[in-house]
Amino acid sequence: MQHLIKKLLILSVLFSGLVFGGFSSALKKNKFLQPEEAFHISAVQKDDVIATKITLADKIHIYKNDLKYRIVSPKKIDLKPALPPAHELDGDMVYEKELVVNIPVKEITRKVKGDYTLEIEVVGCSDKGICYQPFRKSFTFKGAKAGFFDKISSLTQEGNTAKIADVLGSESSLFIIILFFIFGLLLALTPCVFPMIPILSSIIVSQAGNEKPSVGKAFFTSLVYVVAMALTYTVVGVIAGLLGADIQTAMQNPWVLTIFALMFVALAFSLFGYYEIGLPASWQSKLSSISDEAGQKGGIVGTAVMGLLSALIVGPCVAPPLGGAVLFISHTGDALLGGTALFVMSMGMGMPLLLVGIGAGKFMPKPGGWMTAVSQVFGVMMLGLGIFMLSRILPDSITLVLWSLLFMGSALYMGVFDPSSAKKGMKKLIQLLAVVFMLYGASLFVGALSGADSMLRPFEKFTAGGGTVTAVVKEDKSSHRGYSIDRLLKEVAASDKPVVVDFGKDSCTACKELEEITFPNPKVQEALKNFTFIKVDLTDNTEDDKALLKKFELFGTPNIIFFDKDNEYMPEKSLTGFIEPEKFAEHLDQIAK
Repeated sequence: MQHLIKKLLILSVLFSGLVFGGFSSALKKNKFLQPEEAFHISAVQKDDVIATKITLADKIHIYKNDLKYRIVSPKKIDLKPALPPAHELDGDMVYEKELVVNIPVKEITRKVKGDYTLEIEVVGCSDKGICYQPFRKSFTFKGAKAGFFDKISSLTQEGNTAKIADVLGSESSLFIIILFFIFGLLLALTPCVFPMIPILSSIIVSQAGNEKPSVGKAFFTSLVYVVAMALTYTVVGVIAGLLGADIQTAMQNPWVLTIFALMFVALAFSLFGYYEIGLPASWQSKLSSISDEAGQKGGIVGTAVMGLLSALIVGPCVAPPLGGAVLFISHTGDALLGGTALFVMSMGMGMPLLLVGIGAGKFMPKPGGWMTAVSQVFGVMMLGLGIFMLSRILPDSITLVLWSLLFMGSALYMGVFDPSSAKKGMKKLIQLLAVVFMLYGASLFVGALSGADSMLRPFEKFTAGGGTVTAVVKEDKSSHRGYSIDRLLKEVAASDKPVVVDFGKDSCTACKELEEITFPNPKVQEALKNFTFIKVDLTDNTEDDKALLKKFELFGTPNIIFFDKDNEYMPEKSLTGFIEPEKFAEHLDQIAK
């Protein structure tokens, strides 16, 4: 209160000065110092620190809470150097005479590469009765140039679509192509690519028939599959970028997911031996004239279609690079470069699938009874993928029932209740696995009846404990829908803490992973105590939902954005896609500082 009264008195002095001839004349008349005379700021690099000094004129003081050190170029970063003790003046903590602060160079160079600009801002007053406007001074320092691999390393760990889009606009085309290829290789190591391995393997096995596939044929099948998948991402990404569409909404339409799930079911029953999927004989003969091997059983068309639709499976994993490329295309209109980047990324992601094709042709043993068993295993996987697709649009309880039926059905098929199948060796191991499947399937069924909605915690309704963020997210889902820009900004403004806004929807697998894995983590729970958590459900895809995504330049879900304690949006801190609990907790701690 004293500080406020003092500033009001000072403002009255300023106003009287302006009335009698302007601010400059007032300074001269009252013999007030110019800002450059009141505050002398210097910064020089000495070995591994930047030594900063703020020298204050006589009867001048600056406020500790308003003192800011930050990097303003090549990107904005707030620095938190260690400050010496301040002393109290009229209820405020201030510095007088001289303030020396050393900033470790490594604190800056680990966040930025190349030359950088340090800005120091002070807010101070004179004891004679004037408070100055914020006074800033900048200093440019030479930094280590970011090498090619430094840029690659930092960006491949990036979960912010806006930063990836910035790179697309500031780097050479060659760098961008290599970067996205590496993105693809790293995505190939994620669990999202795993479901495509049985899909491709089942295609190769089914096309082989009773023969061992050649290396050339198996590789060609894999190549058709991967290229079709890559083209899907390229075309959809370019169209989404040019039209500003929500790419995940377009690719996760309930009708599309249902058709895709039915295709998996059809393929599963084909692998179980109930029928064969193939093109009409006339079509096959025409295709065989183009490619004798690839045309057999209509393989080239079926493979291409499955590759095209398989892009749906890995959608959540590719969110950051895909969103970055789409954002770049929407801003610049450069569909050629953005599309090329997406195509190269998809090809990198498909490298393991090409290796599967080579391995299937080279190392697959001679045809025999084992092929029937392998086909049946892949058939079960196809059914699982069908349920996985439907889980994005069906209620969680129904999804749990479907999973329970799949596991218990597999257990029965494996002979869980047949004592003659448990004699020795592999058969004994298979029956043990069947018992596990039966118990887990029964657990899921009981969990579904109790109202549980998690495969990882089927008995959560029987063991419910203390509240968590997950409980907050799952309570009355309707309360998280119907958000407009005004409603969100009002809730942000009402918070006296930094704000976390989680954008998600029911059909988003990565969103559920955040709710099941990341948010309940104890470290994340502890870090979130320093924030206000807002969940925004975009399932209905209303005009307000679309406006929210456009407002914050987001494409699809999940996206997590942040506001600081002053309610300022922090786009450089945004996260796209699934993020592991440890990394998310660390990210929260950095923002809270």
